[in-house]
Amino acid sequence: MARNVLGDPLVPCSHAPLTGFYRDGCCNTGREDRGLHLVCAVMTAEFLAFSKGAGNDLSTPREEWGFPGLKPGDRWCLCMERWVEAYQAGFAPKVVLEATNELALEWADLATLKEHAA
Repeated sequence: MARNVLGDPLVPCSHAPLTGFYRDGCCNTGREDRGLHLVCAVMTAEFLAFSKGAGNDLSTPREEWGFPGLKPGDRWCLCMERWVEAYQAGFAPKVVLEATNELALEWADLATLKEHAA
């Protein structure tokens, strides 16, 4: 069973929109997940604009992939590298600690994640 950054069982991030690398609602990961979708992030307009500018448009729907497009307030299992990049640029979205995979601690310390807790 996957655990969150607090050491407890990982809870779902979002079912609407349905998130997670495996589209199971949780920030689970495995060998296939090269992007490491570990962080349950709460989208903001600033972060969505930052991500689009960095080449990862999360706000535009992509029907061919079953992707509804995200809007501020949506929760999404975000790639760890993108969260760190946004953090370094001052645009990190808030983090739902209970739904963020413990493997995120390999890239960001718990204190930093707690500073950005939703």
